[in-house]
Amino acid sequence: MTEQTNMPHAAPIDASPEEVEAAMAANVADEISRLQNELNELKAKNAEMADQYLRAKADTENMRRRAEEEVSKARKFGIENFAESLLPVCDSLDAALAIQNATAEQLREGSDATLRQLQHALERNKVIIVNPAANDKFDPHQHQAIAVVPAEQEANTIVSVLQKGYLIADRVLRPALVTVAAPK
Repeated sequence: MTEQTNMPHAAPIDASPEEVEAAMAANVADEISRLQNELNELKAKNAEMADQYLRAKADTENMRRRAEEEVSKARKFGIENFAESLLPVCDSLDAALAIQNATAEQLREGSDATLRQLQHALERNKVIIVNPAANDKFDPHQHQAIAVVPAEQEANTIVSVLQKGYLIADRVLRPALVTVAAPK
C-alpha cells in the first residue's frame, strides 16, 4: 500500500513522474479555482462597497445642499417675524399722520400708544432695552461713558442716561450712552 500526503490529488510516494506531474497539476488547478472564487467574491464585495460609498456620498451631498438652502432661507426670511411685529407700529403712525387737525393731547396719546407697540414688538423679538437708573454701577459691557462729571455720588456710577441702549438676547446691539460720576 502506498502512502499519501494530506494534499488532495497527492501522488503516492512511489508514483511515476507522470503521476506526480498530474497530481501537481490537479493541485494547481484546485488552487487556481479557489483563488478565482475568492477573487470573484472580493470583486463582488468591492462593487457593493463602492455602491455604498457612492450612495453615502450622494446622501451627504444632498444633506449639505439642504442645509445650505435652510441657511439661505433663514438669512432671507429670518427677519420676517420681526418685520411682522413692526407692522402695527407702522399702521399706528400712518393713522396718526392721517388725522388733519389733531390736538397736542391726541398726538401725545397716539405717540405713547405707538411707543408701547414698538417696545412690545422689540420685547417679543428678544430686543431688551438698557436704561440704567441714576446711581447704578457703570458697566462697560452695556454702557458707553460719554463724559465723566463731578457728582455727589459714588465714583463710577451713572449720573444720567443720554440715550438708551439695546441688547439682542445677551449681545449688545447698542450700548446706553451715559455720564459717569468722577472719582472724588
